[in-house]
Amino acid sequence: MIQLTADPIDLTQVLAAVGDAHCGAQVLFVGTTRQWTKRAASDEPGESDDGALETEFLIYDAYREMAEGEMRKLEEEACQRWPVRQLVLVHRLGRVEPKEASVAVAVSCPHRSEAFEAARWLIDELKHHVPIWKQEHYVQNGAQWIHPSSGACDCHGATWPGEPPASIQRSGTFDNSAR
Repeated sequence: MIQLTADPIDLTQVLAAVGDAHCGAQVLFVGTTRQWTKRAASDEPGESDDGALETEFLIYDAYREMAEGEMRKLEEEACQRWPVRQLVLVHRLGRVEPKEASVAVAVSCPHRSEAFEAARWLIDELKHHVPIWKQEHYVQNGAQWIHPSSGACDCHGATWPGEPPASIQRSGTFDNSAR
């Protein structure tokens, strides 16, 4: 199952979708919104003593057709690399509050090592190749774009452009002044 959704992710449904009588392993990875994000040391007003900024909420948007296509490619490749029987990739779009799930990856395989490897690979590749943009809204200083090239993802050195396409920025979903 491949899904982009504005609704909260139902983790019970995600895990149930990968149930398979031929598998002894189900792995579920859930990426959640951190309330506190540690940044490099600075003198930003309102930062906590340890340099962390408080996240008010996140906003995600995507080039839906391309994102779903890239997610299907990841599904195909994972099933070629590992004996994956069932697979779910689901990512939130829109506003996501702290502690809510932003992304879920679930797989079932005959054995645990394969399931762990496949799930790890899927989340890393999703973060690198699927055109989903994230904007963090901080209590202290407003909105900031977060991308793998700016340190949001430390997996094998992928780079993304610094901003989403102008059409998405102008859509109102990513209005930097909105708080």
